[in-house]
Amino acid sequence: MTETNTSTPVVTFEGSPFRLHQPFPPAGDQPEAIRLLVEGVGDGLSFQTLLGVTGSGKTYTMANVIARTGRPALVLAPNKTLAAQLYSEFKEFFPDNAVHYFVSYYDYYQPEAYVVKTGAYIEKEATINEEIDRLRHAATESLLTRKDVIIVASVSCIYGIGEVDEYEKQCLKFEVGRMYSLEAIIASLVQLQFRRATADFKAGMFNVMGDILEIWPSSSEEIMRLEFFGDELERITKTEPITHIVLEVKKDIVVFPAKHFVTSKSIVDEVMPKIKAEMEAQVEYFKSM
Repeated sequence: MTETNTSTPVVTFEGSPFRLHQPFPPAGDQPEAIRLLVEGVGDGLSFQTLLGVTGSGKTYTMANVIARTGRPALVLAPNKTLAAQLYSEFKEFFPDNAVHYFVSYYDYYQPEAYVVKTGAYIEKEATINEEIDRLRHAATESLLTRKDVIIVASVSCIYGIGEVDEYEKQCLKFEVGRMYSLEAIIASLVQLQFRRATADFKAGMFNVMGDILEIWPSSSEEIMRLEFFGDELERITKTEPITHIVLEVKKDIVVFPAKHFVTSKSIVDEVMPKIKAEMEAQVEYFKSM
């Protein structure tokens, strides 16, 4: 189906959640390439190769394949620069869908090292880019809540970021009209690695002002404002962090952990004795050597 009520025609396909903004129809070898690739996905092929010179429309061809198959997609690039370029292109093709950017959040990383000759120990040093960290959280959040997701990533995505089940299980859900203990919510936020705000309120923090709780999710540029009357949650709004202008009134929200690496207390209590026992055994081994 093609919609023509916008400046760029929008193409949709039956059973697919994607809305492809298509500036022009596929041409040349593209229609046949799209057909064969879609057929290959349907046949369960693990590998397919699309060959084409620079500027031949490979990204556009893949956008058509994603739109037609209707499946969440991971687009893997060899470096951050190419990933950023692909992210920009897919955002243009799918402005109505969840297109996200997932790359390493380190601006600078120096691993720890030991120089044998001098006996010097060099500590690990790292600088994290907060905006890229926000984009990473937004990507994982969409993967758990939506079907129309395209993640454009560098090889950073092959490294583990914790257990999916544990991450999803520890989400906090809030609904207007229900009863909550503010003290219990604060304890849960701390467990999810949110920090209480000081003068510098930013993503991954929360702030309490009387019966008002403000939560700044790690995945968002907006603040979630929860207003209580006693223990009853009366109102939830999404607000702009500087002007506090209300952007949206919501009936319910889900707050995901502030960090990807979260583990429930029961698992920590179970694992810690094992880690301690292994440590003691290893110390004895080194002493004996």
